[in-house]
Amino acid sequence: MLIDIKVPTFPESVQEGEVATWHKQVGDSVSRDDLLVDVETDKVVLEVVAAQSGVLVEILKEEGAILLSGEIMARLDSSASASTETASAVSGADAVSEPNAGGDAAPASPAARKLADERGIDLSAVAGSGRDGRITKEDVVNFVAVPPTPTAAPEAVSAAPAAPVAAVDSGLTLNAGERVEKRVPMTRMRARIAERLLDVTQTTAMLTTFNEVDMHRIMDLRSQFKDQFSSVHNGTRLGFMGFFVRSAVEALKRFPLVNASLDGSDVVYHGYQDIGVAVSSDRGLVVPVLRDVDQMSIAEIENKIAEYGGKARDGKLSIDEITGGTFTITNGGVFGSLVSTPILNPPQAAILGMHAIKERPIAEDGKVVIRPMMNLALSYDHRIIDGRDAVLFLVAIKDMIENPAKILLEI
Repeated sequence: MLIDIKVPTFPESVQEGEVATWHKQVGDSVSRDDLLVDVETDKVVLEVVAAQSGVLVEILKEEGAILLSGEIMARLDSSASASTETASAVSGADAVSEPNAGGDAAPASPAARKLADERGIDLSAVAGSGRDGRITKEDVVNFVAVPPTPTAAPEAVSAAPAAPVAAVDSGLTLNAGERVEKRVPMTRMRARIAERLLDVTQTTAMLTTFNEVDMHRIMDLRSQFKDQFSSVHNGTRLGFMGFFVRSAVEALKRFPLVNASLDGSDVVYHGYQDIGVAVSSDRGLVVPVLRDVDQMSIAEIENKIAEYGGKARDGKLSIDEITGGTFTITNGGVFGSLVSTPILNPPQAAILGMHAIKERPIAEDGKVVIRPMMNLALSYDHRIIDGRDAVLFLVAIKDMIENPAKILLEI
């Protein structure tokens, strides 16, 4: 029986996708839930797996092909699975022999092999937890490489310095001093990010207001309770983002225009706070959304952010998880940024930028003291948000961060 392999249904915000990688080829035997193909959209990469066991008999959309929601990409013959049981066994043996080329690795799932290739992990060093010792993707994710025991190099070799090399891109290594150019097309996600950023600068009246916040009280609070917090909340790490998210929620309640969006000539007010938290991934910046944050504790916020961060690194964020949002927070401080102007995430009307914490001398009660200071930036669409509201919104966040009890008391 022929089974159509179809493109996943895209939400309204995603118009089309592209075939990124076929993990199976025509004639390959596949088992149920085997990874067949990666479909890249402008937001996430979707993995399409086999609904049944069988043989892949036809590929209709080659790598690089543009896909629309619901289109047929390939066909699978499920009736061939029984008659090709022997062939499947041979195919399985081939799959095992591939990672065994460098050692005695157990059988590995396609997703595990793909992730191992991306991370440069030798599968022969990974212990499989699946059936018959099969290596699963989770085994690769949880794998921690054991550093090799250092050995003394022969004197003749150590005396000769190695030629310096520079990695321009994965797969391209050259000696220092070489003049090399490599032309690589933008990924669909990168191209969409570029398109949206350019669109924002041309279609909004974006303005940025700045302030600074004294972090010493929130840092003292974190230092005092981080171990107890982690113990009580099953290992959840207490960071600063949870405090800023909670502060943003309270400030958004006071200044609902900052939580609004513009739809044509209408201002849409949102009676809820869905906060997007910008996360950097290998494929680009993504913004997973924390929904109904006003009902979440700081521990729940920190736990969800950590979960989203792991999914972003592994390319596992779903479209629903990065769609929507009424306000965004981005933290360039983790990369060392001191001051920047964050760009709006449309159709949202505002975005908060956090920056690196640096000790600086400030005046306090007529005296000069050294305090850990952070610069804050709020970019906003001046078409619907006046400067007064933007400034007071940022001051409200500053006030709550400098007096953490106000976050708890909601004052």
